[in-house]
Amino acid sequence: QVQLVESGGGLVQTGDSLRLSCAASGRTNSILTLAWFRQVPGRDREFVAAFGRDGHGITYADSVQGRFTISGDNSMNAVYLQMRDLQPEDTAIYYCSARAINVLRTEDDYWGQGTQVTVSS
Repeated sequence: QVQLVESGGGLVQTGDSLRLSCAASGRTNSILTLAWFRQVPGRDREFVAAFGRDGHGITYADSVQGRFTISGDNSMNAVYLQMRDLQPEDTAIYYCSARAINVLRTEDDYWGQGTQVTVSS
């Protein structure tokens, strides 16, 4: 099992910056990828950014490319999302996600409880 706890959300104004953190615990040595997703009530959860083990496979959604930066440690104990030039459309609940391999050599997805980011215009 992997446990994820997000922190760092809040209320900011348009153009501000914010840094989200996600602490992973449990079987972190089984984690392949750590990622951030976001969700607005009534809409599907959408991918934001991902960070692979050893820094490989860093990817971003087009909507955040150039404004958001994902980073983490190679032990996969933590992942961060530095958000710059925030816009009202970035308002959402942000979720940390981990994809880990299990004893059957299949993959499981784990989710944190989410942290609210609100950007006022």
